[in-house]
Amino acid sequence: MSRGIDFKQKEVININNGKILGFTVDVQADFEKGEIHSIVVAKSGKVFTNAASKSNLTIDWKDIIKIGEDVILVDI
Repeated sequence: MSRGIDFKQKEVININNGKILGFTVDVQADFEKGEIHSIVVAKSGKVFTNAASKSNLTIDWKDIIKIGEDVILVDI
């Protein structure tokens, strides 16, 4: 499993249509269990957005297909 910091500012791409969804700005995790539940994605063009912004997209861990060096591929 990756650390939360490993997700920061990676581009997120939907494998169903090739659309760039944005960049990761945060992760939601259970620190007691050491599990990441989801990633928070800022819509394209907003790399330096607030992690709590209402325009952000939350993607469940089960929908993450592959985490690469530069991108995260998701199936949503």
